[in-house]
Amino acid sequence: MGAGSPPVIFPGQEISFSFYAGRGQYLSFATMYGWSNDLFFAPDNPGLKLYNDDGTPIEGDVSSYIKLWDNGTRVNQVPGMNVIHPGVAESPMKAISEVDGTDEYGNTYPAASDMMKLNLEYNGNSKFTLTIYNNSDQTSNVTPFSPGVWAISYAPGGNLLLPDPIFQEYATQGLTNIAEGGNITVLHEYLSEHTGIFTPLSPILVVVYKDNENPFYNEGEFDAGNGLAEIAQFGNASILADYLMGNPNVESVHILQEPTTTVLLPRINGNPGGKVSMDIEVTGGNKLAIVTMYGLSNDWFFATSGNDVNALRKGDISSTIKLFDDGTAVDEFPGAGFSQAALGGTPITENKRIMEVPNPNQFTTLPPVSEIIKVTLE
Repeated sequence: MGAGSPPVIFPGQEISFSFYAGRGQYLSFATMYGWSNDLFFAPDNPGLKLYNDDGTPIEGDVSSYIKLWDNGTRVNQVPGMNVIHPGVAESPMKAISEVDGTDEYGNTYPAASDMMKLNLEYNGNSKFTLTIYNNSDQTSNVTPFSPGVWAISYAPGGNLLLPDPIFQEYATQGLTNIAEGGNITVLHEYLSEHTGIFTPLSPILVVVYKDNENPFYNEGEFDAGNGLAEIAQFGNASILADYLMGNPNVESVHILQEPTTTVLLPRINGNPGGKVSMDIEVTGGNKLAIVTMYGLSNDWFFATSGNDVNALRKGDISSTIKLFDDGTAVDEFPGAGFSQAALGGTPITENKRIMEVPNPNQFTTLPPVSEIIKVTLE
């Protein structure tokens, strides 16, 4: 283990961390070459590959992915414990460049994979553990490694949303703080703002009805087999919509989908989230029920809860929406599951009662439901 909190990894020490990742996702991380002016270790973009081309997880020694980089912000002194920090600034600042044996000042370095050893272990259910070993005491260049930061980028449809989360051509967003002083605060805050839990929403099924019972589900009971599972697993609202059209207590059935994308995309890179709306005719005594899939899940769905919503109510009704587990497919980490339909998988069948998804749950802590989905009546 390293020393301190967050830990510095001294020569001969190691540190491990675990994470979830689905097929097509990569792990990016960075840590300072401690006895340098502005060098850091990191995999090249888009990061450390986690799955083979056939979809099987990669395991074992993955040290070949690690590289040593010059941040381009400080003149390189001879690496070692006598390096003066922060040192002389490069003028002008240079682009980030790989250090492969010798830097531009003639200082020499062993291969990055000799100084830092990486071992990747697959724990099952999309979970990995990476162990970083400081092996520099076995080389001519002994150095501690600073605390580091890491990130996983979503890859919906196989396309990484953040293919270069930690560094681009020039140092930005706090990488310099790591490369020059091992300070992770700024980059950690940046990555926290650009990563995290999010999800698209499937086309919204809206039902106006006059019964006392929710037309979609009963919490604590099994899925009735009328089409809710097709929403919860695949985002397909048509089967349940067709079924409800034959219900005498149902006044009207509507499927709302985003005109260009069909699904409602989350806010990504400053772009607004998806939005749908429509006019619905209601009368006194009508209730409103809403359901949509938590897109990056196995069988979770958002739905109105309790006695649903008075259809004549006005304003924000987001507080009536809860997140439920349909109990028809085995759960995995949201957005990183082998069998999640949105990621090209096939749900694995199970048979459990419909329950509200706990938060925190066995995988992660989700944002409040009201931060994921907003519903208003005007």
